[in-house]
Amino acid sequence: MPTPDFVLSLRKRIGHDPLWLPGVTAVVFNAEGQVLLGRRADNGRWALITGMLEPGEEAGPGAVREVEEETGIRAELEHLIHVGAHGPVTFPNGDVCSFLNLAFSCRYVSGEARVNDDESIEVGWYRLDALPPLSERHRMLIDLALTADGVPVFER
Repeated sequence: MPTPDFVLSLRKRIGHDPLWLPGVTAVVFNAEGQVLLGRRADNGRWALITGMLEPGEEAGPGAVREVEEETGIRAELEHLIHVGAHGPVTFPNGDVCSFLNLAFSCRYVSGEARVNDDESIEVGWYRLDALPPLSERHRMLIDLALTADGVPVFER
């Protein structure tokens, strides 16, 4: 999904100046214990599935929406695993944002992982011992998701 309309409207008024936005991250595991990752179109980096919430949107459903929009995967929320600030991030077009990010562990429900919008150039499931390069923050979120209730998701 492209930049939300409310952000485009704000950008018309403030240009590239910093914005503080609500964001979500989904750490989605399948039954084999693989994690869902996407390779971002804007910077080519591998990442967990992330996105911005729409005005008034609840965080959990927003994370599930982002997963389906970006990857074609239907997921189910399990746990809120982290709340934190992230940024500032400068995007290739010069926009600057910082995010209040809510991260959730999620379980695969259905669908085939695929590039489902213009935000990713690759999408797939990865074994934890064969992850592509990820940011330290995303590795931390995977670790938190694995131990959210003391039982790794794939051992249930």
